[in-house]
Order: sequence, then structure tokens, then C-alpha cells
Amino acid sequence: MRTAAVLAMVVITMSGSTAAAERGVSRFDRQHRGFADAVLRDATPERAGLAPGPIAAAAEAIAGYTRPAPERPLFAGAVGLLVHDGMVVHHSAVGQAVRYADAEGTELPPEQQVPMRPDTVFDVASVSKLFTSLAVMCLVEDGRVSTDDPVAEHVPEFAAGGKAEITVEQLLTHTSGMEPWIPLWRDWPDRESRFLAALQRAPAHTPGSRYVYSDLNLIALGVLVERVSGHPLDEFLQRRITGPLGLRDTGYNPASAARVAATEFQATPPRGMVRGEVHDENAWSLGGVAGHAGVFSTARDLAVLGQTILNGGKYGRTRVLKAATVREMLTDYNTEFPGNAHGLGFELAQRWYMGGLTGPRTAGHTGFTGTSMVIDPASRSIAILLTNRVHPSRSWGSINKARETWATGLARAMAVPPRVGRTSWFAAQEDASTATLATPELAPRGPVAVSFDVFVDSEESDPLTLEYSTDGSAWRTAVLRVAGTGAPSGDVTQIAGSGHRSWWRVHANLPEADRITIRWQSVTDSRYIGRGIHLDRVLVTDGDQTLLDGEKQPHRMRPLGWTLETR
Repeated sequence: MRTAAVLAMVVITMSGSTAAAERGVSRFDRQHRGFADAVLRDATPERAGLAPGPIAAAAEAIAGYTRPAPERPLFAGAVGLLVHDGMVVHHSAVGQAVRYADAEGTELPPEQQVPMRPDTVFDVASVSKLFTSLAVMCLVEDGRVSTDDPVAEHVPEFAAGGKAEITVEQLLTHTSGMEPWIPLWRDWPDRESRFLAALQRAPAHTPGSRYVYSDLNLIALGVLVERVSGHPLDEFLQRRITGPLGLRDTGYNPASAARVAATEFQATPPRGMVRGEVHDENAWSLGGVAGHAGVFSTARDLAVLGQTILNGGKYGRTRVLKAATVREMLTDYNTEFPGNAHGLGFELAQRWYMGGLTGPRTAGHTGFTGTSMVIDPASRSIAILLTNRVHPSRSWGSINKARETWATGLARAMAVPPRVGRTSWFAAQEDASTATLATPELAPRGPVAVSFDVFVDSEESDPLTLEYSTDGSAWRTAVLRVAGTGAPSGDVTQIAGSGHRSWWRVHANLPEADRITIRWQSVTDSRYIGRGIHLDRVLVTDGDQTLLDGEKQPHRMRPLGWTLETR
């Protein structure tokens, strides 16, 4: 099994909430507010207070994606790395760094294939945008640039096409109005004319009117870094970020391709199998160094960068950014564009690849070549997945399911201890599924009251509902009142959401009936999931009579897709 279904099969069994706390179990339901202060060290999941099962299941799912299913694998190979509380709890490589000879997927002879290794170097594609953003913020700290500055103050050519008022912030948050991409490599003859074309391009939309993810934004910021600092972008990054942090495998234009994962076989332009050169055609045509793409790195180096962000800009004794600057970079500037939360360079709260780690402060980025980086300050966790998904062809499909599965595996490894007692019911969500937890038929003497605790971490379109039936066939949805941190106000019929990471108390009043059956139903749509839903402290009464006490009578519940857990 190769999807999140693998994760759903993992039943975490540990001792109970009190004993769990005594043993230092890491809890998903306790958010960190400040920055950490950790240097990466290797550890087992158990030592970090994590359940090993969900991590192992996620790793098996990633390995499964490298095998044909049924015609071809999702990607040739991958390196996955997970960090929690400064501890590297998983770092593994699967599949091949080089596997194919051409765009059709003709496999090389086994002796010519190159196995993936934990220290394989990847073209991280648009994850490069984070490095450019960090460079810009270094200049902000130096007092040489403000995010409110018009870009044209530093790069006069940028004023062309009505862009004189577009700010550095608008480029960092992709609200400049610039279009996503233009074929610089094809339509302009040399590096100088290509940069000029990118800088002078007119906006496609009114600046500030919408969110449009654009490579042109970061190309311009890369030029800004060079103009203001007086150093080439790659040299500036080495001086201020990668060098001080000791990121020896991170930079542009690798000196050797020996450890580099192959990307695409390109016929247009006629580059053949690309390995050791940047995959992005525009970045390649700009000499391999550009603000939007071109960085090569390893999972371990990216983990150090991620921990630096969790530490508020510091790693060990080295500080590359102030804590206040990092806090600004992780603040959502795009609140008027729902679904497109974005800090200064970092994407925020993007469930499609952050999975169960998604929250308002969860930050990261992806790369077209098949890379992703997720940083969750609330749990002090990092999930990095590097694949060569464009090897040998970009048309072989999306790997978002793998990205989501990897992050969700780490989220599920953290505990949500029962609200009371030793057990709670858990529905590990899968796409396009329904899980029900029902009572037996009850015989009330009057109106029925239902109360329960719920911990919900789900996509908004994957709700939990409470339903009841008085005839065993027709079901009606109950109206609920919910209380707790981040809970919806007023009467609701569905419970969903993520980021609050807290238990809610729920009450419902049901009509009087001679017979009644009650069920909790979790229904998911076809795409994207969360960590899942916990249910605890179920109590059904009809006045003074207790019809069902979930803590004392869990054996009376009828689960389908729910498991009784002690963690």
C-alpha cells in the first residue's frame, strides 16, 4: 500500500495520557509559541517522544512510489528527512538518482543506474526562492533596503511598464501583478537581454489586486540583491547564509555531477538528460544563478536551514537573521487573498503539501523538480522530501500526494493524549472515505442530550457530523454547540478545521423518541487530509438517566473506520 491509507492502518498503542506525559511523549495538542534553540542531532522517533509506526508507514509509502504502479513509478527516487524538537528522527534514501536514458522512460542497464543516497544533491528548483528571500531580508536588517521600498529605487529598469510603485513586499508575497513566467531562454538571445526583459515586463494585473505566483518576482529580487550588495547573488548567499551555517552542499552550479540526482531529458532546448545543471530553462539561460531557481542542496543542509528558522534565525552560535525578522517572514501578508497565505518569501498553511502539519504558522515551499520543505513552529518539526519527479519527464504527474503523506506521517507520530481516562476514539482520515462511530439503539424516556470532546485536524471540506435516527434507516443531522480555543461560534452542523490544535467540548440536544441511534460520521472529499479526528468523553443522557457513558462502556460503540487508542 502506497498512500495515506498506510498511515490509517497504524494504531498507536502506548500507556495513557498520564504515563505518556511522564515518559516525555511529544504532544501535537501543545503548541510552542516562541522560537527554539536547538542544533540537529540524530535520534530515534522513540527518543524524541514520537510513535515510530506512522513514520515507518510514511517511509514505506514513499518507497512504494518508486515502484511501478502499474505502468511507471511516481518518481525514480527520493530522500526523506524528518526533524522534531531538534532531533533528526528519520533520514533515508530510496530508489535511483539516475534511472532513465531518455524522455520515454527507457531504463539504463542496472550497472549504469545510480542509487539514491541520503547525501544526494538535488536541484531544489523553487525552494531557491527561500534563499533569495533570506538574502533580501539580510539587506533589510542592514538598513539598505525596506520591504516598503519601490523596487525601482534600487533597480531603475524595473520601473518600466508601469511598475514604479511596486514594492519589495509585493514581490516577496507574489502580489505584484506580474505573470507567472515568460520564456526568457527562447525569446531573448543572451543573459543580459533576458534579465532586462524580465525586469521591464509590464504587470499582467493591477499591483496589489490579487495573488499570482511568479518567477519574475524573484528574478527581480535576485537582481536587487546584487545591485544593493555589490556582490553576485550566489556570492552574497555564500557570505551571509550558506557559509556561516556550514551548508557545504548548498549553492549554484555544482562543481561535479557525481552526487547530483538527474532531472529531465530535454529536447527543447536540446540539453539531453539534465544532471548537474539547473533544470529550469530560464535559470539555465541566465547562467545558472537566478532569484527564482538554481540552488542545489541536500536534505541535511535544508534541515539545518529549517532549524535555523525554528530557532529564530540562529543555529548554534551563528546568527544569520534577527528573531524579529524571522517572525515577519512567517507572518501572513495575504489575508485578503484566502487560500494564498504568504509571508515574506515563505508560503504558509498550504495543506496540499503540508498535510497534517498544516497550521497558520506552518511555513515552507515546494520545487517543480519534486522537492518540498515544511517547517512547523507550533510543533518544532521539519519535513523534507526531495525527489527527482521530473526524471525523465515533467509530464509523468504530480507528487503532491507523496508530499502530503510525508508531512502527515510526522504529524501522526505526535500524540494527542485522551482528554480523560486512558483511551479515545481516532479516525485517521483518508481521501474519499467515510468513518462512522455509532451507539447501539437506545431507549430514552425524554429528550436526549449528547456531549463529547473532540480534537479535529481536518480540511474544512472534511467535516465531522453528529447524526441520529429514530427508525434505524433515516438519519438527521444534529445541531451542535462547540466551545474551546478556535472553536466555531453559534449553532453548527459540521465540525472541521486545523491549526487550533486543541480539544473542543460539544453539546447537542436531540428530540424525544422511543428509540434512537446516534452516530459520529467523518466524511472526506477526494483531495487533501489532515492529521485526523479524536473523540472522547462521550455521554448520552435523557435527564437524570445515563443512556451511554463512553468512558465506562466503549465496548458498546460500533466503529467503522475508527480505532480505540491510548495515545
